[in-house]
Amino acid sequence: MRDFAFASSRKFMWDAMVVKQETKNVMAMSYYPKEGNPLWEKYSTKVVAQTLKTYSKFTFDYPYPVAISVHAASIGMEYPMICFNGGRPNADGTYSDRTKYGMMSVIIHEVGHNYFPMIINSDERQWTWMDEGLNTFLQYLTEQEWQRDYPSRRGPAHLIVDYMNGSNTYQVPIMTNSEQLVQFGNNAYGKPATALNILRETVLGRELFDFAFKTYANRWMFKHPTPEDFFRTMEDASGVDLDWFWRGWFYTTDYVDISINSVKWFQLNTHNPDIEKQFQKDVYENENKNISEIRNKEEIEKTQNEIEPELNDKYNTSDPFEVTEEDKQHYVKFMEELSDYDKKLLGAGYQFYQVDLENKGGLVMPVVLKFNFSDGTSELIRIPAEIWRYDNYKVSKVFIFEKSKEVVSIELDPYLETADCDVENNNWPRKTIPSRFDAFQEKGWDGKW
Repeated sequence: MRDFAFASSRKFMWDAMVVKQETKNVMAMSYYPKEGNPLWEKYSTKVVAQTLKTYSKFTFDYPYPVAISVHAASIGMEYPMICFNGGRPNADGTYSDRTKYGMMSVIIHEVGHNYFPMIINSDERQWTWMDEGLNTFLQYLTEQEWQRDYPSRRGPAHLIVDYMNGSNTYQVPIMTNSEQLVQFGNNAYGKPATALNILRETVLGRELFDFAFKTYANRWMFKHPTPEDFFRTMEDASGVDLDWFWRGWFYTTDYVDISINSVKWFQLNTHNPDIEKQFQKDVYENENKNISEIRNKEEIEKTQNEIEPELNDKYNTSDPFEVTEEDKQHYVKFMEELSDYDKKLLGAGYQFYQVDLENKGGLVMPVVLKFNFSDGTSELIRIPAEIWRYDNYKVSKVFIFEKSKEVVSIELDPYLETADCDVENNNWPRKTIPSRFDAFQEKGWDGKW
């Protein structure tokens, strides 16, 4: 049973428009006094209509005859088919972008509550995230369908980083009873909305997620789902085991911080002495020399064997990088024993890169790596979260590229889709992250350094 609300004023202006759906037409309406204009007459009803279109696309057709937005001074509250929303311009009719987008967002959010929890009737006193979190997620999708680059406050992964990067003292799992929540907005609204967006963009992909989410909405409309019903339905409809995801995002306060610890470059040993001896020589000539060796070359004028050349034998006069007849014979024998496939593989000159990753935050996530090559091209590789199956904290993986694809840099989570809390360890080689700090005048400081 839901509360009942109404609004009445002889100063109200009233406008409405039809929203056409497959199953029925709905009237989107707005009531507002002159104090709401010009903002409300321009946007309110159209925002209500957009909300119905987007929410219905991802769930089900809006089943009620009307959806009403009523102007209030500074409040946002939902009731069946009617909601009260803030967003009042200045007395002269001007308004800031914050007022405009704040009004739009609160209308979307409060109209959206008709779907969660009024139709999909979860217990918001017990599990606030089941209505506020899911509603905030769909609010984000609606905002982005209203305007490109809409300044959404919640939804994209990077917007939750500051919260998840904070002290665990001030965090509790999403699955905490609503009366015991800490940081209500971040925990019940922002974090679950972000989790669903990550599930949609990175874990399942949009097509599979949208199908599963729509299945949940239709399966549980006019019923009373619990969190387990949501989790099971998403897994059932997608056909994907998501236990690790629910556990990490909803039952813990772990955070995402995956680090590229090291990168090792390998090439196949060709056993060709002409190639391998030259490779060894290049390594020797380019490696760092120890300090004693450097100083000895400068300070020791002549060693004893330089004074007495007769002390030398083949072991200290021959060139270690010279190709001998024995080396050539060994190579011929080696090649005779190889199959045609192995010979082809050996001659391809593939490059092997071993990337060592560490999960510092504890929350396992898919690994998204962007490899940038010396020829100016790049390749994006997505690895599912199962890479952490045998070790939650450290893992190594080898990547194979063509001979011409020499890796010059690697980026982890290049599109900020996993809520990684420390991007400074997301690059190889390490990259300086630009930032700013504000200079301030301390008490007693005369302005001179």
